[in-house]
Amino acid sequence: METARISKANFKARALEIFRRVQETGEPVLITDRGRPVLRLEPYYGEDDDAVLASLRGTVLAYQKPTEPVGENAWEALD
Repeated sequence: METARISKANFKARALEIFRRVQETGEPVLITDRGRPVLRLEPYYGEDDDAVLASLRGTVLAYQKPTEPVGENAWEALD
């Protein structure tokens, strides 16, 4: 099944109607700007999304000096 598409201008005029349809059917809507997809409107299903994000918390590396050059010893692939 192909995702429904609507231009930004038409979306603006019919936003509440489209919100209700997405909520009731669960089918996403692709919002376009001059024919190019720019946004996807889809239902929110609750805490499962929060659990996924929570499981990723603390797994991203933080670089204290991101503009400093990285030394050869810092690359695992070179070991």
